[in-house]
Formats: sequence, structure tokens, C-alpha cells
Amino acid sequence: MDIFVGSLPFKLKEEELKELFEQYGEVESAKIILDKETRQNKGFGFVTMPNDQEAEQAIEALNGADVLGRNIVVNQSQPRPQGSSRPSNNRGGGGYSGGGNGGGGNSYGGGNSYGGGRDNNRGGGGNSGGYSKRY
Repeated sequence: MDIFVGSLPFKLKEEELKELFEQYGEVESAKIILDKETRQNKGFGFVTMPNDQEAEQAIEALNGADVLGRNIVVNQSQPRPQGSSRPSNNRGGGGYSGGGNGGGGNSYGGGNSYGGGRDNNRGGGGNSGGYSKRY
């Protein structure tokens, strides 16, 4: 069973996370998610336990438990719905002129006939045609 573990202390190491869950049974893997740029612990991770009964006992015992001064959140990991992807930061803004990568906007800079895509010089989304300048 895959288990989500949130509100982890930033100083916690993967080996310590694994040891925490090993009290309840066999742990196949323990992974703390790191920021890609800073390599800092993002405060959550995943643990895989092959025995579902042991995993459920760990979830029940550890959800809300104090670990290095933080109450952790532990529950069964839910898979992402098929076909969904992570939200992108390249979404542009709404409002008067759209903007950013991906466009956006409801008037100037918007438009379904000219724009869309990830080009800073074009509008996207919206309902009124593209008034974006091309540089």
C-alpha cells in the first residue's frame, strides 16, 4: 500500500521516516520529496508497505503523531486521476491584458482566434480576439 505522509519536519531524513514505519511492519520504500532547485525537504513524502494490514495499522497509529515537534498527517495515498497532469506555472493571468506564458485574459490579449500556447507575445483564452502585440 502506498501511504502519503505530510507535515514532515524539514530536518527528517528518509532513513528516519522508514524507521518510523518499520515499527508496524515491512517497509518497501520511504521517499521524502525534495524541491528540485534547493534540494530542501518539501515537508511531505510517501511510504510503501507491501502488507495492507500493517500499512493500515501504521496509518492509524501515526496519523497526528508528534515527530520532532510536528504533528504529521498520514493516510492512504490516492493515485492521480488518469489523464490529469500537474498544474503548470506557465498559465498567464486573467483580467485586462492576460499575460505571462500561456496567455489568459478576458479582453485585450485574450482570444480564441489568435493566440493560445506558450508564447509571451500572443494572447490566449478569453473571448474577444487577440489584441496582443508581436515584438
